[in-house]
Amino acid sequence: MTDFTTDMAASVRAVEQLLNYRFKNKKLLEEALTHSSCTDSPSYQRLEFVGDAALGLAVSNYMYLAYPDLVPGQLTLLRAANVCTEKLARVAVKHELHRYVRHNAAALLEKVRDFAIAVQEEDGTEVYGGAIKAPKVLADIVESVAAAVYVDCGFDLQALWLIFRGILEPIVTLDVLKNQPQPVTLLFELCQKVGKLVDIRHWRKGEENIASVYVDGQFVVSAFSEQKEIARLHAAKAALQKLLYNAGDKCSMDICLELNGSNEIEGAKQKLHELCGKKKWPKPSYRIEKEIGPAHERRFICSVQIETVEAVFFVMGDEKSRVKDAENSAASVMLLGLHHSKHL
Repeated sequence: MTDFTTDMAASVRAVEQLLNYRFKNKKLLEEALTHSSCTDSPSYQRLEFVGDAALGLAVSNYMYLAYPDLVPGQLTLLRAANVCTEKLARVAVKHELHRYVRHNAAALLEKVRDFAIAVQEEDGTEVYGGAIKAPKVLADIVESVAAAVYVDCGFDLQALWLIFRGILEPIVTLDVLKNQPQPVTLLFELCQKVGKLVDIRHWRKGEENIASVYVDGQFVVSAFSEQKEIARLHAAKAALQKLLYNAGDKCSMDICLELNGSNEIEGAKQKLHELCGKKKWPKPSYRIEKEIGPAHERRFICSVQIETVEAVFFVMGDEKSRVKDAENSAASVMLLGLHHSKHL
């Protein structure tokens, strides 16, 4: 991936070639390709405002005509999937539009590079986000360029769609949405159907955000990311993988944890250590989460965290009078959870 170019004339020519459209007013495209960190000329912010609305309406028109039988709620989901930040940021990366933006913000380049690398490693279309949160600047670029076309065409929405549709390909269709339901929403809906309560808890560890999924108060799985939203998304995806199985067209729920909080495994800490060694996982990490009571009657609650190739698992044990016993309690909960979730 190359750096942002500062040659605006070359950038204009490159984007015109990409769009297969020659601007009557090239100043519009120059403005669309200028970040707000460049204070010597107008930035794309006004055009981005117009492009957001114009693209939304253009996609709405297309979906309305393409799906005459869909109800408004379904049409709304389709429009959102095609003009959301995640989708438009991938459009920018696919066509390398970010290469042509003039800016004075070095931090932008690093974020864009990280996101572009993550997108290249994706298996297919990611409607609801991948490994790294999409930088909003990438979606802004797409919207500002779309607005430049829209204004240059005399605010002709049909002309905008004819010129710009190819840039948005592949269009997210109804079939794609059916195959990729929103993980967090799906998790809550499926658990609700069988009378289970879902709780997704967040905390930070260093520079990382960790999201843990609990079903009826019992730990299922954790995931981590630098961005809170991505950690939540990945945790929900991992939970669905553990809680769901397919039987033909029927989707059934298999709630994996049935711990009652009183189960204790003798020598659990050593057994968990041996398991991690056998699986070639990093060693378990223990931590005192709470200290309760006066010094002469102190009681402890400990947590344990392990990292697998799929996710990070985090649980807390029961309250104990000794740290050693509290750690063993946490290890017991972890082992039982791994067993019931078929992760052993």
